[in-house]
This record gives sequence, structure tokens and C-alpha cells, in this order.
Amino acid sequence: MNIEQLLQKSVAKLSAVDFLAETAQLDSQILLTHTLKVNTSYLYTWPEKELSIETLNQFDERLQQRLLGKPIAYILGFQAFWSFELDVAESTLIPRADTEVLVEIGLELIEKVSAPNILDLGTGTGAVALALASERKDAFVEAVDLIDDAVELAKRNNAKLGLQVQVKQSCWFENIQTTNFDLIVANPPYIDPDDQHLEQGDLRFEPKSALVAEQNGYADIETIADKARQHLKAGAWLAFEHGFQQGDTARNILTNYGYNAIETRQDYGGNDRVTLGQYQQ
Repeated sequence: MNIEQLLQKSVAKLSAVDFLAETAQLDSQILLTHTLKVNTSYLYTWPEKELSIETLNQFDERLQQRLLGKPIAYILGFQAFWSFELDVAESTLIPRADTEVLVEIGLELIEKVSAPNILDLGTGTGAVALALASERKDAFVEAVDLIDDAVELAKRNNAKLGLQVQVKQSCWFENIQTTNFDLIVANPPYIDPDDQHLEQGDLRFEPKSALVAEQNGYADIETIADKARQHLKAGAWLAFEHGFQQGDTARNILTNYGYNAIETRQDYGGNDRVTLGQYQQ
């Protein structure tokens, strides 16, 4: 079987699954380029190249995982984010493009701060902390996660990128001593435990501990907004990601805890995604 035939066959199989149909062509190309260790242009340049049995078997193993709904990032073991690739594992969420909005906002908030202190809560792969550290080499960046496997993964990504982020285990602020952060960012769990989307698509494979929060999805946001006040210097900022329908409540939570200059920003699709506030003490 050659490249063109294999791609046609793969696309047909993926297209037959409702929730995979939209990305069938792209998924097939990604899986094959990774299997062959080539770029996408190779597939178009050599469509008639015959593939070995070993290659076909490797590709089929990955295709079967995708047909079951397993996310591409978990199959390949990495995900692009910001300006780099991160190792991923099923102990953490897959970094998403819309979370780059949180990075952009964070950089904006500390633009005029010299040598800023930054804390990333629930760091997972380390995506947000590492992106901030890569852009602000003068910053002290600390990142924490509750899950030990996530901490080890973030440390691995930190070493891989040659950055200086301090990564450790902590349940939110439990193991945080610093009280003068210029910026605290977080991508906490914010999905209601009863949300039907948890049983659909990629979410079925991602850790529920990183997705679900009590109080209709607001429990961790409330905790962060409350406790962050003890760790922010006067005039510093808290910014966190949330669901597209949670902007109003997120702003109310910050208002109730005494934050100022509160606003909600949109993601690349125009949906409410990040709420931020300044704490004056």
C-alpha cells in the first residue's frame, strides 16, 4: 500500500465516526508524518511511495487509538503550545490554543514590571509558566500542581526547554511562601461535575481532577480568588481561565473579594475565557 492509498483509507475510517469526521484529513496526515518521521509536504511529494509492513502496523496501531477517541496529543506524546512543543501525558490536560490568551494577558499585565515574580497555579504540563518564562527571562516564575505526575512532567518540559521555572507540588497555595507576586495566573478546573460534555470527545480521556470543580464549576476559582490576596503585592494582578459562560460569575467573585479593574477577555473564537482583577490590599 502506498501513501495516497493509506491516507484515503484512514480518512474514510475516521470520517465514519461523527466526532472525528471534521478532523479526519488532518488527523490522518499528522499520524502518518509522525510514523514516517517526515513533514506534511513529503506526503504530497511522494504519494506513490510504497510503505513497509512495519510502517503500516505502526500507523494502524495509532489509528485504532484515534478511532476510539484518544486525543492526538496523547497518542503522539506531545502538543504544540506558544513557540514550542511540550511533552504531554494522560495525567494532565492537553494545552489548548485558547490558553495562549492567558499568556498574552499575563505578559501585558507585567509589561512594565522589572524582574516580576509570577505564580502559575495548576500548571499541568507547565505550559503557561514556561511560555511566560520564555518571554520574560528576567522573571522569577514558580509553578505548582497537586498531582505528582504533573509536577514531574512540568519539570521535564522545563529542563527540555532550558528554562528556570521552579516547579513543585502544592494544593493551590498550600506550599507557597512568597507573598509578593506581581502576577498570579491559573487554569483551574471549572467544569460542572454534571456537564454532559465530560463524556464527549477528547474530554473523556483527560483527568477529571483537572477538569471538574464543585459549586457548578466555581469552587476552585473561588478558592484561588480568596487565597491569592495573601500572596499578591499591592497593585498586583490575578488572571484565570474559565468556561465561556462563566464570565459574569467570575467577575462577581473577584468583586466580592475586593479586586479592582476587573474585566473578562475573549479567546480566539470570541468567547469569554479569561477574567482578571487587580488587588490593592
